[in-house]
Amino acid sequence: MAFADRLDLGLTLTIGGTAHAIPSSDVLAFELDLHGWGHEGRVEFRVLDETGHGGQKQDKLLADFLKPDLAEVALELKALHSDTATKPTFTSLKVKGLVQDKALTEEAVAQAKGAGVTYRHYTVRFVDPARLLWTQHHPCVLYTQKTLQNVLDAHKGDKIALANDWAAQLDKTLPLIFLGLAPESGASFYDFVVWFVHTRNGVLAYDYTAQGYQLRAAKDTTPTPITLRAADVDRVSVVFPEVARHDVAILNAAAESPKNQAITNAQAVTGVRQDVLLRTDIADDVQARVTLETARLKVRGLEVELDWNRFPAVAFAPGALVKLPDTAGWTAAGVPATQDFRVRRMSLRAEPLPVEEGEIPAGGDASGPGGDEPVRRPKPESRFLISFTTRLEKKAEAHVDLPPFTAPVYPRFVEGLIVSEVGEKKDETWQAYTDEATSLDSYKVKLPLFANQIVQVPFNANLQPGHFYFPAYKGARVLVALDFLRAWLKRNLDWRAGARLPSDGQGVHLLVGKTTTSGTSMRHFYEDNKPLWRLQRTNESDTEKVELKEGNLLILVKEESA
Repeated sequence: MAFADRLDLGLTLTIGGTAHAIPSSDVLAFELDLHGWGHEGRVEFRVLDETGHGGQKQDKLLADFLKPDLAEVALELKALHSDTATKPTFTSLKVKGLVQDKALTEEAVAQAKGAGVTYRHYTVRFVDPARLLWTQHHPCVLYTQKTLQNVLDAHKGDKIALANDWAAQLDKTLPLIFLGLAPESGASFYDFVVWFVHTRNGVLAYDYTAQGYQLRAAKDTTPTPITLRAADVDRVSVVFPEVARHDVAILNAAAESPKNQAITNAQAVTGVRQDVLLRTDIADDVQARVTLETARLKVRGLEVELDWNRFPAVAFAPGALVKLPDTAGWTAAGVPATQDFRVRRMSLRAEPLPVEEGEIPAGGDASGPGGDEPVRRPKPESRFLISFTTRLEKKAEAHVDLPPFTAPVYPRFVEGLIVSEVGEKKDETWQAYTDEATSLDSYKVKLPLFANQIVQVPFNANLQPGHFYFPAYKGARVLVALDFLRAWLKRNLDWRAGARLPSDGQGVHLLVGKTTTSGTSMRHFYEDNKPLWRLQRTNESDTEKVELKEGNLLILVKEESA
């Protein structure tokens, strides 16, 4: 229900480092949608300009407003009650954001006496900083031996504040972290962060006091609860969110250690489930996923929707803890008044009170330039027609509210060069690196695009049948698939030096060994349109060769003179 109320309102628009304070009497309307993870809003205001008609008042905002510079909005709201039995300490609701888009119209107003004046009507839409900046941020970058906190710090910029409390996920040094956020995939850095929080069962929280973000392992339960006044609330509704009706099964498709582990849900309907498919040889990885999915399978509790009849004296924001009134009417509505609740979201709409009959607002005529439509102008006492609703959840609620997101698309493919530390620099050797924790072998691959950082990929047969043992050799040009936290060898991209044969002989060639002067070559090709097979071993000047061709068998052992 909409209600009339006075507000102590502060509005500042900062463009290119220049702050423009807007008097509360010039604010026409505003909207706020506040969530635990961020916010969006809109504010309309007017600025008087008399300079075009010889007056003294000048619109100092116009020149900066027309620039494409980044603009910041700071909006502060505080109640102005005079009828409370006990005088509370009034507190403010403060919201800061970055301008997403803006609009401007001009209105010429004829005065009863003297020259006319110009009112400029400004509208700005704003969002929390990460939603504006990170949704336009699509990095493609590789990190090795870094933490996720390092990655967040590298991309937050100077407009986004982070104060995280999630050491288990953010402070662990990882072998590989890859952000491959292509614009055409639709997933931005903002999507990546929300996706990461969602898939790891974390919390993305916006702190309206510090005007910054927190990535947390769990919701904050430390704030002191605020007791709400029953007289300030017009209506109470109890909302029961959708209940998860599915079980979960973790499937590991590793042939030597398959697993199918069920996670049951007491509220599930028989036959409805969500299967999570893995393929890993590491048992701890499977158990970690079981633990994660067990924690994510939550049955949501009831929520409380409050419709207000005036703005509260003690303001609050999403994330705050509140106590409901303990009057009989509240408990009769089925609301557990003895429990603490958390503010999950808030919606606030305000516009000027309609011009009363016979009332002419400051500025002269009550009609617009055409004389037909009433002009939207605020009253001097900053009275608004307000709609204010709040959604509460239980303090112990495990469900995490997150904004919509697009999941990042993996893998992305880059070229690399195989690394081997066996032999001399010129030797085309291979090397398997064994992980002490898992006993699994891997290649090391150098990625020139990313400053020659080295990643590890599984050491396996890849596309070859198992009875061929031809590991990738030092310096081999390969295609590497990069996922968020892992990589693998997709395919080889080039022939080894000395392996390729002329096309007119239609030959095939198997070349093994460290170099072209220290190895063995087996080739089959055509000479004078007749097949020829040659096996040759070379070690510097020492050569052994077996050759079969039309009517001829050659066995040769020789050593070239130095």
